[in-house]
Amino acid sequence: MLDDHAFAVCLTHDVDRPYKTYQAPYYALVNRDLSQLRSLFSRERPYWQFEEIMALEDDLGVRSTFFFLNEQSLFRDKSPREWLRPANWKLFVGRYEITDPAIVDVIRELDAGGWEVGLHGSYESPDDPVRLREEKSQLERVLGHEITGGRQHYLRLARPDTWEIHRELGLRYDASLGSTDEVGFRHGYGLLRPFDDEFAVFPLTAMEVALLGPETDLESARERGYDLFREAERNDAVATLLWHPRFFNEDEFSGYRQLYVDLVEYAQERNAWVGSCAEFLRRVDGSRELERKPVRERP
Repeated sequence: MLDDHAFAVCLTHDVDRPYKTYQAPYYALVNRDLSQLRSLFSRERPYWQFEEIMALEDDLGVRSTFFFLNEQSLFRDKSPREWLRPANWKLFVGRYEITDPAIVDVIRELDAGGWEVGLHGSYESPDDPVRLREEKSQLERVLGHEITGGRQHYLRLARPDTWEIHRELGLRYDASLGSTDEVGFRHGYGLLRPFDDEFAVFPLTAMEVALLGPETDLESARERGYDLFREAERNDAVATLLWHPRFFNEDEFSGYRQLYVDLVEYAQERNAWVGSCAEFLRRVDGSRELERKPVRERP
């Protein structure tokens, strides 16, 4: 393992909805709590947790990967007959624009501070090279240099087609292989190399909602996470965690922030290397070190 570390933990965040929109009336009805509507009529941004995560990870002495989504708009990109499908509201309503000035600013702030910015491929993109290329290019234009890897939205994969597209587009890794409701090393203990070349796959070890769900208390979730890390240590493994930014809002998602801190600190206590996917790949690839190449404008 890297520099005599016992195992590795890669920290990742999927940026799906940094603004609380349709969730407000839903939670107000389900929980009979009208305070859930407050963010719709104020400047409050309960799901905008970037500064909090950066400060928290800075205190922990770690960096992570943020995957940014460039999703379609229901009313702009879909036909009117698609507007009435309930599934499409969940998929496409309330998304953000990658060119939103606030999003652009935070992407560049993350990058300047040493965090990795990667691509969160949109829902319909796993087998669409044209869409993925445009999403990658637009994110790179915002960022100012090429990106290293990505993860597909909802962990949607067409294997091996999606990975072939990723490799063709110049990505060096994908982090989509995994489960939203199960934890563990279901795909082995190390990186996968599906094409026996430099392209790598980071299997997902645990998502926050799979560790700490409605029927799980914080202590049980913590012990399950510790068990995973002890297993990782015994097997010289790479563990990949996914924490969506909104779960750092303790007012609505009690326990998730503390669980994240506890897991990172426990990994550090057990001599784990902790960081972003791209940084881990840079280190393990040695002489094939990844470089952040400037984006060249197309003629």
